[in-house]
Amino acid sequence: MAGILYLVTIAASIPAVFLLDPVLTDPAYILGAGADDQVVLGCLLDLVNALACIGTAVVLFSIVRLEHEGFALGFVTTRMFEAAVIVIGVACLLAIVTLRQDGSAGTSDDAMVAVGRGLVAVRDATFLLGPGLMPAFNAFLLGTLMYRSRLVPRPIPIAGLIGAPLLLSSSLGIMFGVNTATSLWAAIATLPILLWELSLGLWMTFKGFDPSAPILARAVDQGGAAR
Repeated sequence: MAGILYLVTIAASIPAVFLLDPVLTDPAYILGAGADDQVVLGCLLDLVNALACIGTAVVLFSIVRLEHEGFALGFVTTRMFEAAVIVIGVACLLAIVTLRQDGSAGTSDDAMVAVGRGLVAVRDATFLLGPGLMPAFNAFLLGTLMYRSRLVPRPIPIAGLIGAPLLLSSSLGIMFGVNTATSLWAAIATLPILLWELSLGLWMTFKGFDPSAPILARAVDQGGAAR
């Protein structure tokens, strides 16, 4: 289940970027004919992504907490934070669609454009703080748990542990104007995290956890003791 949810986050987030492009790149979208169905579909995919983010943490918590409960709880927290910020961005874009459909009666076009651009700016900020920044903390916390527990082959969490500081530096660089979201450094910093999440999702879906991992033996022992 955790592996499938990880794959869902990737499958939902990538097409959402392209579907939301009209409202994100057209400053006058709120006044034009619009591509509302496309934008709403993109928002729906972002919402699926947010819910799947929470699901990955909830499903894994009962196992990875046996390795380190503090790190496991931290992973749940950062995943929920990421999902919450994504939903804020979705609400901003849906608000633009609603305002465009309701028209601008009694409001100047300049004011409507300003409102629309403000909502897009908030969504861009949520994208930076959520999918842009939080995966670095997610990779550090869950990558450490997976590396120590040996639930999956160690090269998989190593990719996440390498990608975490790279993505963190790229996101902070964007916040302080050192680089942009479309810069070469941003692309390089994102690649290890994408590799980590994709490989982890595929491995858990099709191979499962290593049955010889000590953490699973502890889970069985605790289950027997509880009975």
